[in-house]
Parts: sequence; structure tokens; C-alpha cells
Amino acid sequence: MRFLRRTLVGLFLMSVTLGLLAYAGQTVYGALESVWSREEPSRPARERVFAVNVVTYAPETVAPVMTSFGEVRSRRTLEVRATASGTVEELAEAFEEGGTVEAGDLLLRIDPTNAEAALEVARTDLNEAEAELRDARRALEIARDDLASAEEQAQLRTQALARARSLSERGLGTESSVEAAALAEAAAKQAVLSRRQSLADAEARVDQAQNAVARQKIALAEAERALEDTELHAEFSGTLSDVTVVEGRLVQNNEQIANLVDPDLLEVAFRVSTTEYARLLDEDGDLIEAPVAVSLDVLGTNLVTEGTISRESAAVGSGQTGRQIFARLGQTRGFRPGDFVTVRIEEPPLDNVAVLPSTALDAANTVLVVGEDDRLEVAQVTLLRRQGDDVIVRGAGLQGRAVVSERSPLLGEGIKVRPSNPSAATDATDEPDVSAMVELSSERRARLVAFIESNQSMPEDAKERVLAQLAEPMVPATMVERIESRMGG
Repeated sequence: MRFLRRTLVGLFLMSVTLGLLAYAGQTVYGALESVWSREEPSRPARERVFAVNVVTYAPETVAPVMTSFGEVRSRRTLEVRATASGTVEELAEAFEEGGTVEAGDLLLRIDPTNAEAALEVARTDLNEAEAELRDARRALEIARDDLASAEEQAQLRTQALARARSLSERGLGTESSVEAAALAEAAAKQAVLSRRQSLADAEARVDQAQNAVARQKIALAEAERALEDTELHAEFSGTLSDVTVVEGRLVQNNEQIANLVDPDLLEVAFRVSTTEYARLLDEDGDLIEAPVAVSLDVLGTNLVTEGTISRESAAVGSGQTGRQIFARLGQTRGFRPGDFVTVRIEEPPLDNVAVLPSTALDAANTVLVVGEDDRLEVAQVTLLRRQGDDVIVRGAGLQGRAVVSERSPLLGEGIKVRPSNPSAATDATDEPDVSAMVELSSERRARLVAFIESNQSMPEDAKERVLAQLAEPMVPATMVERIESRMGG
């Protein structure tokens, strides 16, 4: 019986315990339901104010700068070629890669033995031709004298015939003497004709001798030129490149052995698009002599020089676009042909335009300007140029107004903003910038202080610093905005 009694008591106590636990659970659940069903008081919605950076739209006259890349070239480059065949027996000390030579300097000398021999042969042939000419002239003089003698004899024979005929008519002579005189006259005239032929031959011989002398003089001049061609001189002062010859080498006539480059007469060749090319034309369609600035980056040090556009290419070129333009360089110190440089071309100036950051312009060519009550307005502008991180635009009715310099998806027409630099929106004051400080109402200040004090994740030193700032009459607006954003207000 004792065992049964104790068992029943234990069951009773366990039942009471379970009942109490069930009642307590139901009580807690009901309390939670009442909390869950309770509506929290909604906070009044506040308009969010965004801080923006602004710049002043100030129309001015701007000369756009066009950027391109080009190659430095020499305006005077000469291919140094051998003017004779033979062995190089003498080479100038400066005849090497990068060697500097002056105009008229001897670059190399080719073995002149064959040229000297040819020159002596030409001189000998000329002497023979001149001797033949002298002999022909003497023969011409003799032929002329011989003709004169024959003409005198013929005249005497004619007089003898006339005398014989006169005697025969008077009966003092015979017919046979007349015939003999006539035959003698005919023979004399035949002799005159023969002497004239000899004179013509002598004159022709003189002409042939003169032609022979002229030919030999030409041959002599060619031989002298061939001898001179064994020596190669610099046509102008410059620097040698692509040298391919050494002393003792056999070279052929017209073989290229080096290049002579004038390092002082340099120009830059660069290519621009057709649109950019059109901006460099004047009213008559001619290319303007626009100034250019050429820079070369050499291990962090920029070599800069100035120049002027001089001409353009005659054709576009196969597989290419745009236009190739050439500009003559002024000071060329440090530049060498083949340098890849950056070219900046100054375009004709544009009037009544403004330079704005490229982030202020959207794809529709509109900008955001600060209007009344610090609310944003959309203004349409005309995009004229893009220059690096800036744009050159022209707009109507924007003079002196503040333009948002950095747009974001949160900004749009009608949004209330707080310009971070209001001095850009006005014509200019040196007053201190107080727009970053705001004055708080007592309710707003208490709400911010309560939020900071209840924030358990905030370090104590930071919390004290923030609470000290909130206790001041003027509080930084950025700090207030940051705290309220975390509060959800």
C-alpha cells in the first residue's frame, strides 16, 4: 500500500507541474501576440536632401585642343650609294652608325687605279685627235693653195686659147695651134675641178677631226668624273644610319651603303579623323597653319617642342581612314626620326562656350542645374568637343548658374540638393561655407542622442565624440544625414 500511495502522489505532482508549465507557456504566448499585434507609431516622412558638387557655368572663348599620335620624320634624308665599283680603300672615321658628318666631308674612297688608267687613256686619245685635227687643217691649207694654183693655170690656158684664135682669124696661126690651146684649157679646167674635190675632202677631214676631238673631250670628262666618283662626299651636314660598309669591302655601283639624315630639319606626321580634319580648314577649304605641341615621354621626362602645320597628304592610302597631316617642328633638341610622339593641335577658338566636367553631361546632352529652393532642373546643352575629362558645351540661359559636376542615378529633376560649394553658383563671395552646418530642433536632437546612446556596436570614444558634436548649436549636416540614414528616417 505504501508503494501505491507514493506512486499516486508522484503522478499527482507531475500532473500539477505539467499543468503549471502549460499555463505559463500560454500566458507568454498571449503576451507575445499582444506585442505583435500592436502597431508601431509611424514616423513622419522627411524629404531627403542630397549633397552635390557644383560648378559655375561661365561662358568664355576657348581654343579646343585636338590630340593625336604621330611619328617624327626628317624632311631631308639621303640614301648614300656607291658611285663606282671597287674595293673601299679609305673610310672616314665618322662613317659609322650615328656618326656626324659635315657638308663636303670625304666619306669613303674606292680604289682609283682603274679610273686613273682610263683617264690616262682618254687623255692620250684626245692628244691623238688633236694631232689629227692639226694635220687636217694643214692639209686644208695646202688644198686651198693647190686650188688657187690650178685656177691660175686655167686662166693662163684660157688667155692662150684666146690669143691662138685671134692669130688664126688674122691668118697668122694655124688651126692645129688653136686646137692644142683648147685642149690645154680643158685640161687646166679639169685640174681645177680635181683640186676643188681635194679641197672638199680636206674640209671634210677637218670636220671629222673636230668631231673626234669633241668625242675625246667627252670621254676625258667621263674619265675624270669616274675618277671623282671614287671619292664619296657628304651632300649636307647630318647623321649616318644603316651603315653597311667597312674598309676593304668590295662594293658595286649604285649599292646603298648608308642613309644620311638631317637631324635639324624634322617634321611630325600624324593622322586625324575626317571630322577633325574639317575643323582645320578655313573658309576657302585650305588647311590652316595651326600651331601644334609635340611631346615625347622619355623615362618620365617629357620632351616638348612646338611646330606649325605645313601640308597634308595627297591621298588617304589603301586601307586607311582620315587624313595624314604634316607639321614642321621648331626646336628639335632631343627628338630623332622615328620617335612616336603625342601631338596636340590647337583648333580655332570657340566663342560663348563653357568647359564642364564630362561627368556633368548625360547621353542626352543635358545637365542638371540648381534652381529655386535648391531643386534640380534639367537644361539642354550642345556638345561641341570632348577633351580628356572635360567637355566643351554651349547652352542658352545658363550663364552664372550652378551645374552639378557629378551626376548619379539618385539625382533628377525636382530633387532637393545642398550644393557643397555654393560660391560656384554666385558671382563670388569670400564668406565662409556654412551650408555644411545645420541647426537642430530639440526633438530632432533628442532623437539623435537617444539613437547614439543606445547603439551598442559603436566604440565608446567615438560615441563620446559624436555626442559632443550633437551638443553644439550647429551640427555638421553630413553627420546628421549619416545618423538618420542608419536610423531609417
